[in-house]
Amino acid sequence: MTRLLLVEDNEMNRDMLTRRLKRKGFKIDAAGDGEQALVMIQESIPDLVLMDMNLPIKNGWMTCQEIRANPNTEKLPIIALTAHAMAEDKQKALDAGCNDYTTKPIDFPLLLEKIDALLTINKKQGD
Repeated sequence: MTRLLLVEDNEMNRDMLTRRLKRKGFKIDAAGDGEQALVMIQESIPDLVLMDMNLPIKNGWMTCQEIRANPNTEKLPIIALTAHAMAEDKQKALDAGCNDYTTKPIDFPLLLEKIDALLTINKKQGD
């Protein structure tokens, strides 16, 4: 079963997205901030991370940079989740190490396509 780490500080958004992803067959771990996410990733590397960029304690940009700086997680697929829809926000997320980007409110079918695409690419690179 594919395991995703959802990093989202808004409890309502986190719960809603967790339920929807579980219904699609994913195992979901959830973190409320970047520090917690980094600890969870060290304990057990997920197949993919869904990263809110505006987080308390350690924001998504810093968290992504730390994930990329670690040789064990440098290739971990990350999708940025953010309410910021400007082109420079997308570029900032990609520059921080995100593989893809989607804006809130989440277009769930599109998010599923992005998850599938990144998991497929990551699997091919691992072969």
